[in-house]
Amino acid sequence: MEQYELIKHLVSVFDSLGIQYLITGSMASIFYGEPRFTNDIDVVTDIGEHHISGLLRLFPSDEFYISEEAIRDAIQHKYQFNIIHPASGLKIDIIICKKDAFDNSRFERIKRSFPIEDTPANFASPEDVIIMKMRYYKEGESEKHLRDITGMLKISGDIIDRGYIERWAKKFDVDDIWNAILEKLENK
Repeated sequence: MEQYELIKHLVSVFDSLGIQYLITGSMASIFYGEPRFTNDIDVVTDIGEHHISGLLRLFPSDEFYISEEAIRDAIQHKYQFNIIHPASGLKIDIIICKKDAFDNSRFERIKRSFPIEDTPANFASPEDVIIMKMRYYKEGESEKHLRDITGMLKISGDIIDRGYIERWAKKFDVDDIWNAILEKLENK
């Protein structure tokens, strides 16, 4: 299975089960920015216990690794679980939304697009991807997050609402990272 096939399957499953979702992380930064290799698909979802049987049925155990216990634990603790396609090594990180102000804002700003063979998919807005990448950078200082952000600003900079990013950057105490990224871009 290729990555685009897995995304198509994921979108089909979530749409058929009525699960709200948004694709974020590396896949979204690639969509808005520059290509790079990634084996995982990060998805923020509003999965409830009533979705579990459908997920297990539509991600069958002969093709996917998915744990009912992990799903229940993720729902209860507002954390995440994985769906793995062992034959390809691809992984989906399913992140349960916290229903806080930021998650609510992200879901209000979903960008529905047709990135994969005429399959519409819900993507996080570029601004929300940038905000999360700055938060992840603050946690682990992985340079890939900064490269993703600068790639997005280079490719999609004209559609990015910098004021929105600045407001959330202050709330999450990553405004110093944001200012350093902007300064670096201006000096190139």
